[in-house]
Amino acid sequence: MSIPKPFLILQLRPEDDTSDSEFAAILKYGGLAAKDVYRLRIEKTGLPDLSLDDYSAIIVGGSPFDISLPEQEKSSIQKKIENDFRRLLDDIVSNDFPFLGACSGCSLLGSYLNTPISSKYAEPVGSATLWLTDEGKSDALLAGFPDRIKVLLGHKEACDATPTGASLLLSGEACPVQMFRMGKNVYATQFHPEADSDGFTLRIQVYKHHGYFRPEEAQGLIEAVGKEDTPFAREILKRFVNRYAC
Repeated sequence: MSIPKPFLILQLRPEDDTSDSEFAAILKYGGLAAKDVYRLRIEKTGLPDLSLDDYSAIIVGGSPFDISLPEQEKSSIQKKIENDFRRLLDDIVSNDFPFLGACSGCSLLGSYLNTPISSKYAEPVGSATLWLTDEGKSDALLAGFPDRIKVLLGHKEACDATPTGASLLLSGEACPVQMFRMGKNVYATQFHPEADSDGFTLRIQVYKHHGYFRPEEAQGLIEAVGKEDTPFAREILKRFVNRYAC
């Protein structure tokens, strides 16, 4: 597949190992080569001025940052990231530009769309079974999927409700807003479409003191995710890339 315009990959993870693992998974399961993407680790550099005309689409990964933290508890780089994203999302949403935000990317988009973000629908690290809504069944990224799919996730916050004007595509028992679409091309997932057991094992090891779970639970969680496979979640990422490669 030849992609004249690169996909812009925006990452927010402060640790080199988790960031590199996430990036490698996005390439692998998105069917992308390094030459097909432009990678920015904005937790290091902030978000520079960007022209959407230079890219095919934007993919945003996860992070340990929590949007719902009180402002006085946020680091300076987190505040910068959030401010930069509001500026970028002005362009993305107004132009209905292809965008896929996972986990933190979902919270950033939801917050921009004036949806409360809180710990009300937090979920422990592991797998979850989600179901397609009626609108999800007809969406290009989900059409033909079974009614229920498994995903890998783990988050301390989530959207309290579907953003006004958005379409809810995937829902779950513990967290209702799992995937939504704004307009025709702006997507967000609360789960990690690029995730596999190796990547989640690394994240469990690195984030075991970040409040997602008790540190003594880490080995049990690693064993649990090692038994899981989430091919339909990864198919979402692949379909997004295939749809917007241009």
